[in-house]
Amino acid sequence: MLNKKILVIEDEDSIRKTFLLVLNKKYKIFAARDGKEAMQRVRTLKPDLVIVDLKLPDTSGLDLVARLRETGYLGEAILISAFPDLVDIAELTRRRIGHFFVKPLDLDALLRSIDILLTPKGNLEKPL
Repeated sequence: MLNKKILVIEDEDSIRKTFLLVLNKKYKIFAARDGKEAMQRVRTLKPDLVIVDLKLPDTSGLDLVARLRETGYLGEAILISAFPDLVDIAELTRRRIGHFFVKPLDLDALLRSIDILLTPKGNLEKPL
């Protein structure tokens, strides 16, 4: 899956660096600090997955995903937040956000989620 590109959109340096360290062995990882930078990076990179923080300096992660979808982004999306009470699950479905994680992140669960979202549907193991 080294050819799969992930864009991490997070304003906290330490969290961005953690994603880079944890995911770079399996995926091509890129980062953006805010919504404006993310919009530019999505246009040029065409990532397979975006991981978006709910609270960004210039927008909400939900609004950012909506804007990405409006401009033609068809890839997968994961929302992360330290404020789970601000997230409406129905809104995640409407914006086609595949998974939601609460900070502090369970990195093992997040990695499994990324693998599921980026594995072609026909290649998923079938239960015995």
